[in-house]
Amino acid sequence: MRTGFIGLGNMGAPMAGNLAAAGHEVFGFDPADVSAEGITRVGAVADAVDGMDAVITMLPDGGALDAVYAEIVPRGKVGTLFVDCSTVDIDSATAAHRGATAAGLLAVDAPVSGGVRGAGAGTLTFMVGGTREAFERAEPLLKLMGERIVHCGEGGAGQAAKLCNNMLLGISMIGTCEAFALGEKLGLEADRLFEVLSTSSGSCWSVNTYCPVPGVGPRSPADDGYAAGFAAALMLKDLRLGQGAAERVGAATPMGLKASALYERLVDREGGDKDFSAMLPLLSASARGQLED
Repeated sequence: MRTGFIGLGNMGAPMAGNLAAAGHEVFGFDPADVSAEGITRVGAVADAVDGMDAVITMLPDGGALDAVYAEIVPRGKVGTLFVDCSTVDIDSATAAHRGATAAGLLAVDAPVSGGVRGAGAGTLTFMVGGTREAFERAEPLLKLMGERIVHCGEGGAGQAAKLCNNMLLGISMIGTCEAFALGEKLGLEADRLFEVLSTSSGSCWSVNTYCPVPGVGPRSPADDGYAAGFAAALMLKDLRLGQGAAERVGAATPMGLKASALYERLVDREGGDKDFSAMLPLLSASARGQLED
């Protein structure tokens, strides 16, 4: 397939590279001076759309998605597959989906989970919203970039699933960091506590796979000075999107709201470039009552 890829950032570049490695002819566009191995870099958005069988977007926010889709949807030939992998607000995702579908395109929203490492390794999870026909067209392409492809429902459903997932992830990481910070103050050795948590009822992805304690468990960003695999600023963005969605439908999400407030403090303190698991040093350095208002 001739595939256009718009957005070659930390996630988009390795994803596009995996498509090229699988034999696809990939034409990539990004306003920054970046590229990806095996792709043909083009100088305009239009060049990543004209004559393509599929167009994939990985964009930073809903405003960018609105602007890019306003430019590319009129250029797509009828039947072209449009896949948006951005994490944005549900309203922007559904508006993009409606516009593309009205133009005769096959459109899916397909945000991802798995971070930069998953993008490079081709092990992402895709949460997909769109018609059955559009999903079946997109699935073989997505399998070249990920391991788990889940059809969540109609247009916008993939984005809804992503916001629910990341709200839970933010909450569970805070709980994991609280447990290790408390254990440290109680005199427990972190590796012993990890052995308990990872094999008992406290077991979760934030403990088992992405442990926030340096030198404990599988290698994670904590072992690299909390260099971002998934930046705290991006977690805060997703938590805020989740709270916006919850407010829109009147859902009670008290833990999600508190998680958003705590990640706002972390970003204010660290600038947002550290990994989201850097919540642990923040909690370890805080006395009781400091973060509980």
